[in-house]
Amino acid sequence: MKIGFIGLGIMGESMAENIVKKHDDDVYVFDFVKEKVDLLVSKGAKGCSSSKEVAENVDVIISMVPKSEHSMSVYKEVLPVLDASKTCIDMSTIDPSVSVEISKMVKETGAQFIDAPVVKSKPAAIAGKLGIYVGGEEKTYEAMKPILLYMGENVIRMGDNGKGLVMKICHNALVSQIQNGVNETATLAKANGIDILTYAEAISYGGAGNWYLDSKKDVLSKEDYTTAFSIENEHKDVHICMNLAKECGVDMPGEENAVRVYDKALEMGLGKEDFCATMKVVRQGR
Repeated sequence: MKIGFIGLGIMGESMAENIVKKHDDDVYVFDFVKEKVDLLVSKGAKGCSSSKEVAENVDVIISMVPKSEHSMSVYKEVLPVLDASKTCIDMSTIDPSVSVEISKMVKETGAQFIDAPVVKSKPAAIAGKLGIYVGGEEKTYEAMKPILLYMGENVIRMGDNGKGLVMKICHNALVSQIQNGVNETATLAKANGIDILTYAEAISYGGAGNWYLDSKKDVLSKEDYTTAFSIENEHKDVHICMNLAKECGVDMPGEENAVRVYDKALEMGLGKEDFCATMKVVRQGR
């Protein structure tokens, strides 16, 4: 079974590399940045000059691109070469409604389609220990699960097409609110002479302990905002969340506040920094 991977960004590069390492058949790759393709070729992949060329050569097409319009563009490009022998896996984080639209378009060719967005960040992508939420038919999920396990250690089907993305958006929205709570209370603690590491240890003794703080306390203490998951990516996700909430008639005042923090972070020029740099928004002037 030949696999193709389209989109070699911060996450996609490591995800594709894990497939190359673990899969016993050809892996074809494409990205608009030729150096990224060349790097994967040096590790055993076969390079392509377009998404369509990838799709022509493989049985399974995996995409990992930034936004809804990019996913739509990929699948419109590959549509002419899809048929019942092929399966598409979009691992991008995009609007669920757009993903459902893409799934219908793909399935009209006879090909299968699942959405399979990921959680966690670059270190987990490198280690092949991502969490993966899947939306799509159960038989397609079961057939593709071994491939998904090249990239992740926890894979769960959430329901029909689009439901993997719904879960991803719920996950990242919750992280944004936990993060904002950490930012605000850690700033209050600092204003009263309690440093971030002491704060984090004390938090772990009670019911407010959380994975975000445990994983970020050291970089927050060092003010090291090297990007594992960028502010601009989480900014996209919190806005997708608010669009989804609006579509569903769900009120999310806590998430509205998180959106304001992310909007301000972009205004401050922090978009390329790690998403924990939202701490700078809360600590303005301190």
